[in-house]
Amino acid sequence: MTREEKSRVIEDLTAQLTGSNVIYLADISGLDAETTSNLRRACFKAGIKLEVVKNTLIEKAMESSENNYGELPSILKGNTSIMFAEVGNAPAKVIKEFRKKSDKPLLKGAYINEAVFIGDNQLDSLVALKSKEEVIGDIIGLLQSPAKNVVSALKSGGGKIAGIVKTLSER
Repeated sequence: MTREEKSRVIEDLTAQLTGSNVIYLADISGLDAETTSNLRRACFKAGIKLEVVKNTLIEKAMESSENNYGELPSILKGNTSIMFAEVGNAPAKVIKEFRKKSDKPLLKGAYINEAVFIGDNQLDSLVALKSKEEVIGDIIGLLQSPAKNVVSALKSGGGKIAGIVKTLSER
């Protein structure tokens, strides 16, 4: 790879890093061609872009980016694949599901909306993260529940009051 090609790759990576709020770094070394293809298909179905890039190029792109990646550049050792996604927990779910059949990929780290997660032990907490849509749905559900309770209480209470009035009128 010539210097021009490297600088072009770094520019492209910098643009991808700047444009994405969800980035996962994983180790997929040791996977055979068929397993790697299956992982790529699973990522594609989940809306995740998976790339294998040299660590030095990722590190230089992180340095050039406006985002603060904290300790992520320090974990760029060995084989590294980078995953770009729109939903914060989507790559974690794909990794967890894929690891039911294989011991790889191993999570090295993640950058999600300015939060940095380091290590494979963070996988379960990343799977548990809720997407923006899920949080909005929860909030709407919480806001609607008091109104539903008031309406149902009025409906049931109205029936009781009508019953009492009817009984009193019959006497």
